[in-house]
Amino acid sequence: MPKKNAAKSLIIDLLQDTDIKVNGTKPCDLQIHNEDFYERILREGSLGLGESYMDGWWDCAALEQFFAKLFAAEIDKKIKFNFPVLARIAFRKALCTLHNPQSKKYAFKVGEQHYDIGNDLYQRMLDPTLSYTCAYWKNASNLDEAQLAKLELICQKLQLKPGMRLLDIGCGFGGMAQYAASRYQVEVVGLTISKEQYALSKERCNGLPIDIRLQDYREVNEKFDRIVSIGMFEHVGPKNYRTYMEVAANALNHPDDLFLLHTIGANVSSFEADPWINKYIFPGGVIPSIPQIAESIQDLFVMEDWHNFGFDYYKTLMAWHHNFNAHYAEIKEQYSERFRRMWNYYLLSCAGSFYARDIQLWQIVLSKKGASGGYVSIR
Repeated sequence: MPKKNAAKSLIIDLLQDTDIKVNGTKPCDLQIHNEDFYERILREGSLGLGESYMDGWWDCAALEQFFAKLFAAEIDKKIKFNFPVLARIAFRKALCTLHNPQSKKYAFKVGEQHYDIGNDLYQRMLDPTLSYTCAYWKNASNLDEAQLAKLELICQKLQLKPGMRLLDIGCGFGGMAQYAASRYQVEVVGLTISKEQYALSKERCNGLPIDIRLQDYREVNEKFDRIVSIGMFEHVGPKNYRTYMEVAANALNHPDDLFLLHTIGANVSSFEADPWINKYIFPGGVIPSIPQIAESIQDLFVMEDWHNFGFDYYKTLMAWHHNFNAHYAEIKEQYSERFRRMWNYYLLSCAGSFYARDIQLWQIVLSKKGASGGYVSIR
């Protein structure tokens, strides 16, 4: 391991192509409070970067800009020459081939660690529909309008009609189910693996033809006219993509029935999550790529439409970040300062990734055997 000064020089050299300076004056610049920071980054990679921020070792006035510049410069590829980081990457990849971290046994882990941390937090951070997924900003001027526009867009893409039966895989806090049932008079079955989401969704959907279930998608054994899955496929895992699609295909009634998949998308195929995200935010989460999705739907679905509005997630995350900090004083007694830093790091690092177009947001419309007369794309 390089000595402290050598480690610092190496990090500064890596940042040369990013417009980021150490202890500089721009919002994107790093402000270092602990000189052990440099060795820790070389030793621990992205996990060390996130944990050192949580520990208060460094700050940045505009974390989203910092990360956008890092992703644009592909710093992660340049730092992977470091042996300890390479060794951990190799170990994780080997582990993924032997272990299925998204198996049915572990299905509820992400619900317990992330979605169950407190409805009070989500109610202050999100819009009134409690949509915890990318909004659609095409004609919207604020988060509330953008989330309603997203729900309406999905309903139109699914061609919902009164009396249809809709399966919502990963229904969250019930916003989609509420919207579809009340605006389009459909019957909805919503699945979640979060106990807190289940309880609040049941309360919010009371009186509507909605059945909210605390259930894994692999337990579905019913028929539906339409399926929607918003921000859930990221939790499925590469080993289970095919199973997930088989469940969806088997659950549709007719050859021209539709399934809309709304998911974050990766530019490059992977079988593992970022170590920091995996440890602190979404355990077992993996962002799917185009080839992985394409392989999973082969012989099961016809791809009718593929819509990318990834930059809208940058706007959505920045709105969540604003709401979280604007209302944090109301809930700060329930969360530590380390949690506050962790949550801001999570929101802004993701925002930077979408800004740099390092990751995408896809809405994919699939039909079982092909939509009768063809499918008309809606934007």
